[in-house]
Formats: sequence, structure tokens, C-alpha cells
Amino acid sequence: MKNYLITILLSCLLFQTSAQKTIRDKHITNQQERMVFKQWDRNKFTPTSGFLGLNPEYWLTWAWHPDYPKKDLRPLGPVGPQTQRLAFAAAMQNTANAYKLHSDTLRNTALTEASNYSAVFSEIDPLWQLYYRHELEPLLDQSDNALLNGIAQKEKDYLLRTGVYDWYRTEAAAIRERLEAAQGSTLDRGSRIIAYHRLFLEYRKIQASWEAKKQYARKFLSLSGTANKMKTREDPIVQDQGYRTDRQIANDILAKSKL
Repeated sequence: MKNYLITILLSCLLFQTSAQKTIRDKHITNQQERMVFKQWDRNKFTPTSGFLGLNPEYWLTWAWHPDYPKKDLRPLGPVGPQTQRLAFAAAMQNTANAYKLHSDTLRNTALTEASNYSAVFSEIDPLWQLYYRHELEPLLDQSDNALLNGIAQKEKDYLLRTGVYDWYRTEAAAIRERLEAAQGSTLDRGSRIIAYHRLFLEYRKIQASWEAKKQYARKFLSLSGTANKMKTREDPIVQDQGYRTDRQIANDILAKSKL
């Protein structure tokens, strides 16, 4: 008996399933298409009013909200909420991109200014690396003990005695100190390069003066030694070939005038 009831129940279910069919209501279909993607067509608002507006289905359907067909309520319509949301989202995205571009510009400007002013980047400045570092390297690596290398002992004594050595060492140390201050200070890159150039010109000037003073010292000591020898008569004056006294020259002139 139990199996018989189960069989009857299954048969009823299969009959109902096979008896079902798809119901297509054009009114519902029109409304779905209208709200989702198609044009808000007032001619497709069914049921219609019919002949002389006597269709009772029309009045039962649209009499309760007569303004509904007149308003485009599509979310993606020209003024629909979804369209407005997408427009606002696009506008906000453009604003965000503009703010990001502005902030990136400010960041890049700040980094550029920091690299221009910060003393951290002074050592890697291209102009310093390519030119001024090589030109001022003797000053930066200068050793006081090496200043008098290659100079005769008499010249060393003369430079030390006259104060020329102390003068050059003091001037070079002052320029080196100012150069290190220019490298270690928070300064505009243009001002730092101008400071490099001014210090380079000053260094080149005192370097030329130092070389000239060494040459003058050599010449002075040589002339002083010669003068001392002449005064003390340590070495006899040797007459060069063709040397003539004043009397010999006068006699030659008189002899030629008689001719």
C-alpha cells in the first residue's frame, strides 16, 4: 500500500511538471525591457486606453498612477540615477587624477628643490664632478709638508725666513675652509657653483703668486750669491773672448777716425 501511494504521488508530480508551460505576458516584458535598456516608449505602455478610452483594463492599470508613463524612470536613462552616478564617478575620477597630477608635480618640484639646496647632493653635482673637483683637487689634497718638495735647501730657508711659505699656507687653508663650507651648507645650486668658481679663481691666483715667488726667490738667491762672490773676490773675474777695456776701445775709435 505504501509503495502504491508513492507511485501515485510521483505520477502526479510528473504530470504537473510536464503540464507546465512558459507564460509570456507582453505587459511584463515591455516593462522589463523599458526599465533595463530599451527606450522609454509611451506607445508600449499596455494595456492601452482602447477606442474612446473605454478599455477597463487600462483604467484599472494606469488610473492609479497616470503620470508614470510620462517620466523616464530608467536607471540608465539620460537623467537616470545610475547614469548620474556614473557621471559623478567619472567627474570624481577626473578630479582625483587632477589632484594626483598636482601632488606629483609638487613632489617632483620638492625633490628637485631639495636636490638643488641640500648639501647631501653637492658631491654628486655633475659640474663639480666634471670640472671643479679636478681643478681644486690639489687644494683639497694639499699637504704642508709637500709644499717645499723639489726646492733647494737655500730656497726653503729663504721662503720660511721671509714668511712667504706661511702666507701661502694660510691663504690656501682659508680657501679650503670656505670651499668645505660651500659644500656643506644648505645653498642654492647656482649660488654654490658661483662660490666654487670664485674660490677656484682665488686659488689659481694665489697658486700663480706662489710659483712666481718661488722663482723670484731662486733668482734673488742666485744674484745675491753672485754679488757676494764679486764683493769678496772669491773667484777672479775671467775676461771672456773678445773682451776689451775702455782704453782699447778709445784707441780703436781714434785709429779709425784718422783713416
